[in-house]
Amino acid sequence: MTPDAVIEVEGLTKSFGGKRVVDDFSIRVDRGQIFGFLGPNGSGKTTTIRMLCGLLTPDAGRGTCLGHDIIRESAQIKREVGYMTQRFSLYEDLSIRENLDFIARVYAVPESGRNVQHALERLGLENRSHQLAGQLSGGWKQRLALAACLLHSPQLLLLDEPTAGVDPKARREFWDQIHALAADGITILVSTHYMDEAERCHRLAYIAYGKLLITGTATEVIEHSRLTTWSVSGPDLFPLASELRRLPAVKMVVPFGNTLHISGVDESALESALAPYRGRRDLIWTRAEPGLEDVFIRMMDSAQDNFNA
Repeated sequence: MTPDAVIEVEGLTKSFGGKRVVDDFSIRVDRGQIFGFLGPNGSGKTTTIRMLCGLLTPDAGRGTCLGHDIIRESAQIKREVGYMTQRFSLYEDLSIRENLDFIARVYAVPESGRNVQHALERLGLENRSHQLAGQLSGGWKQRLALAACLLHSPQLLLLDEPTAGVDPKARREFWDQIHALAADGITILVSTHYMDEAERCHRLAYIAYGKLLITGTATEVIEHSRLTTWSVSGPDLFPLASELRRLPAVKMVVPFGNTLHISGVDESALESALAPYRGRRDLIWTRAEPGLEDVFIRMMDSAQDNFNA
């Protein structure tokens, strides 16, 4: 295991029902990083996360997590990792404090009372500690779930779409907590569909149909795409989008509110293809920087669906 690497795996493969859900996956995650997993539904993100934390045995491949072999020492990994699932799985008829007390007993957390109190204070839950979990909004439920993950002082958190269905303010507050944890040296793997959340990760991995397509910082991922993007606004954008999609040099046309983003991988060919349209007085054209959403839509469009193979 490389020094400072919390996770280091190579060649992970997993199949279900004859379909390869994860195919030759390799990655390294360093201590204190927030590492984002992105990809469409069914891309293999959750399966990969479960293999990394010892909940699922890979069919092939090898690696370590927190210094433990992911196949032979999965029991040790489970004890040292905090795993937050997509669905809220705590007891809705218990209060916040009662839920945390119960989880602390399950994990046999030393000085459980002190650790529960620390978790309540750390996640801003102390004033609500007697409120039933079932009465909480989505954002507060996510805070409670995160507090439960931290009770046994894990050095690695695996968060599987933790903010799905949570309002923007609560999502931002949740991510502030994630960054505070990373600053304390905790390593975090998080899967998300939200591009603003992806931009808050230190590094990203994009997975489509079981294949790891790219890793890097948000800037590196955008640069690697080599996309050239134009933005256009004006009347009748829907028929314009249909026309532009028929041009060979145009690889992607995506509506963004009252504008279209038109992208291609060959800058000169795209410029030539758009030249007749840029002469129209009813349209306003501006050169745009491609964003993560542009890049990932392009990756998803170009990836091969293994369930249709």
